[in-house]
Amino acid sequence: MNKKQKKVLVRIIVTIIVMAVLSFVPAEGYIRAALYLVPYLIIGYDILKKAFKGIINRQVFDENFLMAIATVGAMLLGEYTEGAAVMLFYQIGEFFQSYAVGKSRKNISELMDIRPDYANIIKDGVITKVDPDEVEPGSIIIVQPGEKNPIDGIVYEGESTLNTGALTGESLPRSIKAGEEIISGCINMTGVLKVKTTKEFGDSTVSKILEMVENAGARKSRSENFISRFAKYYTPAVCGGALALAVIPPLVRMVFMGLSPEFADWIYRALTFLVISCPCALVISIPLSFFAGIGGAGRDGILIKGSNYLEALSRSEYILFDKTGTITRGIFKVVGIHHNEMSDEKILEYAAHAEAFSSHPISRSIKEAYGKEPDIKRVTDVSEISGGGVLAKVDGVPVAAGNAGLMEREGIDYISCHEEGTIVHIAIDGVYQGHILIADVVKPTAKEALLLLKKNGIKKLVMLTGDMKNTALSVAKDLPIDEVYSDLLPADKVDKVEQMLNLKSKKGKLVFVGDGINDAPVLSRADIGIAMGMAGSDAAIEAADVVLMDDDPLKVAKAIKIAKKCMRIVYENIYFAIGIKFICLVLGALGIANMWLAIFADVGVMVIAVLNAIRALFVKK
Repeated sequence: MNKKQKKVLVRIIVTIIVMAVLSFVPAEGYIRAALYLVPYLIIGYDILKKAFKGIINRQVFDENFLMAIATVGAMLLGEYTEGAAVMLFYQIGEFFQSYAVGKSRKNISELMDIRPDYANIIKDGVITKVDPDEVEPGSIIIVQPGEKNPIDGIVYEGESTLNTGALTGESLPRSIKAGEEIISGCINMTGVLKVKTTKEFGDSTVSKILEMVENAGARKSRSENFISRFAKYYTPAVCGGALALAVIPPLVRMVFMGLSPEFADWIYRALTFLVISCPCALVISIPLSFFAGIGGAGRDGILIKGSNYLEALSRSEYILFDKTGTITRGIFKVVGIHHNEMSDEKILEYAAHAEAFSSHPISRSIKEAYGKEPDIKRVTDVSEISGGGVLAKVDGVPVAAGNAGLMEREGIDYISCHEEGTIVHIAIDGVYQGHILIADVVKPTAKEALLLLKKNGIKKLVMLTGDMKNTALSVAKDLPIDEVYSDLLPADKVDKVEQMLNLKSKKGKLVFVGDGINDAPVLSRADIGIAMGMAGSDAAIEAADVVLMDDDPLKVAKAIKIAKKCMRIVYENIYFAIGIKFICLVLGALGIANMWLAIFADVGVMVIAVLNAIRALFVKK
């Protein structure tokens, strides 16, 4: 609880005590008015101040104005207890709302704790703390036990375990050793690490995450925009309605019916009407529901870039998955080298050097099989062919490493492989030298994730891959995947998305889940793009609308479950708030509802809606 909340709580308690004491004081007339003015001003001075400022700034029609007019009117009519009570319960409702926002904001602010305050570099043999922005790519930084890694890089020296909980939502530590990638924001738990930075601080994972979180509130859903427009016209309308209720019936009674106008009774009805009509429950609970949903997702390592994407996720019908690194682990191993006259070691040496600058899982597997760190000084003229492979010169000799499409592009005859796996054909100095067979494995949670998606109402699950048909089918055979498309270039994936966008219903959404740089165009084209963030490329993370921080396919199902629950809560609050208010407004206009029922219709409904909104923070694992 912050200072502001504590002050409000103290005012609420003092007001309740004072009103309880006054209920036993036998005062009448002006003395009673003066006595009740004390608790009224204690609890309501800030609302009156805000209402006055709104009038001065020509922003009249808000909840502060409604509460000020209604309670001041009640006090003038001699309803002192009710006037003070309305302001008291309104402040209690505001306190609940403030607490709920703080609760959901805390989940997002915990992500902000991943921001490192400094980086350790060695100057003149001494470890010196510097601003992370000052560290250039290629620098060596020291990360000691208990410290956050400030910048993405590769472990240059040392072994340790990392706490990635703030990034992934998982509590289990992860081991790391020399040669492995380390992302910013994770906490070093045991050994001292020397890290060679690969990015500037502004381009590191931690910076991108914080930027996403900070910008999430700017992307509003259709429901939020509707409520904003609704409140803009609704509040002036109910003020006009209250004014008409206070003036027209008394005049009709007096002029046309010859009866006493009973202005006091109709003004009281109008004031009750105003209290009931206050749109707090909608204006507060709807954005809060989305805020809580985004906060709850963030706590589980799912970063949703805005409430509009949360709303879109809830309408998912078709989900298209990239294969490598998304459904499969992307941890490839070289399992064979075929049709080569050159030695296996020499083939791997050329291939590893050609792939030296690539971070693709296939490239890493070739480098691991080579068993040494490629000497990048030997490599020149590197060109990555999107969806094909790599062209480079190793010791001045042209090397082509990639799929059959690359061989055809270069006019090189190649030998097909009929074994299941990923094939990397190798040509050296324009001559075919054989191919490397690489195998991948399905992620252990992939099947469970796909079954959960089916259970959550997804109509069709589709797998897209650039791999050969046999490889794709071998991966999909034990999974609940409806359709498989193989041998696809990035442009082909976009074409498939275009085709399937025409198949979904008018309100339905198409989701694409991927991780590689080749997935960026299709992530952008889909209704919702989900990037596997931990190992995903910067381009994929930038293009995606949702980022999963630990590459677990179960998080796709979790994100959709959170979205559906959030939207269910949003509609519950909308129907509940509008329904109760409509009934109470009719009762107020007829004189059946008094100010106490008005308090329930305003504050009670708001508190119930806010407490309901908080449920979006919690979704069962």
